Amino acid sequence: MTQFLTAAFYKFVSLPDFAELKKPLLTACHQHQVKGTILLAAEGINGTIAGPDSGVRAVLTMLRSDARLADLQHKEAVANTPPFYRMKVRLKREIVTLGVPGVDPKSLVGTYVKPQDWNRLIDDPEVLVIDVRNDYEVAIGSFAGAINPHTASFSDFPAWVKSDERLKSKPKVAMFCTGGIRCEKSTSYLRTQGFDEVFHLEGGILKYLETVPESESRWQGDCFVFDERVSVGHGLSHGQHEFCRACRHPLAASDKLSENYVAGISCAHCYATRTPAQKKAAAERQKQVALAEQRKMAHIGSPMPSKTKSA
Repeated sequence: MTQFLTAAFYKFVSLPDFAELKKPLLTACHQHQVKGTILLAAEGINGTIAGPDSGVRAVLTMLRSDARLADLQHKEAVANTPPFYRMKVRLKREIVTLGVPGVDPKSLVGTYVKPQDWNRLIDDPEVLVIDVRNDYEVAIGSFAGAINPHTASFSDFPAWVKSDERLKSKPKVAMFCTGGIRCEKSTSYLRTQGFDEVFHLEGGILKYLETVPESESRWQGDCFVFDERVSVGHGLSHGQHEFCRACRHPLAASDKLSENYVAGISCAHCYATRTPAQKKAAAERQKQVALAEQRKMAHIGSPMPSKTKSA
């Protein structure tokens, strides 16, 4: 059985020539049959790629050949089906969009906490534990007792910080996200707002699930990931969710019982907002997918609406 290596990585580093890196990076990914998404900005790089083991490692080697990325770290996972169907290298203003000028994790950031030390920190009743991911991610899993800011996108986070009464006294705060990148920026932002005791989970939820035994874990549910795996559990095993092919909202088995769920066309989260034309187009795409499955052929259909890729 063919296996696909997935590698997730990011680094905040000054890349003033980031636009010039796009073409050779995209060429290398195509040459090595690697697919996924890589974001480049003046503040650094953020990506998740997948493909043959040798191909993914070749691309990582190419990245690390740039002295500025020599110490680039990555997290690995193995899948039996392709996590991505296309390769995209995008130029951005930020590698994870907070939208607040002057926030620079390279110069000011919170205190990193190793996964094996995380339980002790969040068990402290004096610590406010905050999940900095978006609402649809939090909905399928989080740490017990963590605060959900109910943000639709990461750029909503600063407004929540300024409005939530629990943060007015600038308490000790512990923050976490999928892979760590959003915490780099959110802790940096809090430091600029006068918070002195700010901590974040090093390596994010993914490193915690990989490192901490399930018997000792404080994690409940699945962790949403931004690829065709949809979600993962302890040990980074495949989770229990799949995408709505219309809106990419993660769906559990119970969500598929909704009268508004039609495979490939709509779910309870998007049924009311989908136009008749959109539903018709989705129905045609789903028909082609079904035919491809009958013929045992790959079919990726039309590009699905994408949720903001963050780790």
